[in-house]
Amino acid sequence: MELCSFTLFIIYSMYLFNVRVYGILVDEYDRVLISDERTQNVSFTKFPGGGLEYGEGLIDALKREFLEECNMEIDIVTHVYTTDFYEKSSFNNSQILSIYYQVKALNTVQLDIKDKPFDFNADILVDKQEAFRLVGTSVLRPDDLTFKTDQIAWQTFQKLLEK
Repeated sequence: MELCSFTLFIIYSMYLFNVRVYGILVDEYDRVLISDERTQNVSFTKFPGGGLEYGEGLIDALKREFLEECNMEIDIVTHVYTTDFYEKSSFNNSQILSIYYQVKALNTVQLDIKDKPFDFNADILVDKQEAFRLVGTSVLRPDDLTFKTDQIAWQTFQKLLEK
């Protein structure tokens, strides 16, 4: 039985791709900004960033995410890493494609920076909680980050720092 191209398109389009873009921001004290989050009863640590919206480019998405999450304007320094292996989403049946950039802040960091992981405000009950930390680049280990893509991106970034 031969499948027509329309049928193949329908079969192909049933597989969902989730494009994500993240920023690795290192401040003047050689600390990297990371985000501890809790959503859907799952806690994780990652770099700031998030999902691409339809019709949006990668750079615009990353700038939007930093404004939304961190109230921070950023500029792109360099591309760091793009996922080069299969990664299934932890939240649905989509395949994750993550792109990482080194970024720099264009305005002063005005976040409530926490010292301890997952130090959420217990008085606020929301679907998604977020807490930011600045961790020394020599202190942050790949396994401090929850997702494999973040771990590999951090290792790749560390090699860039060594050059």
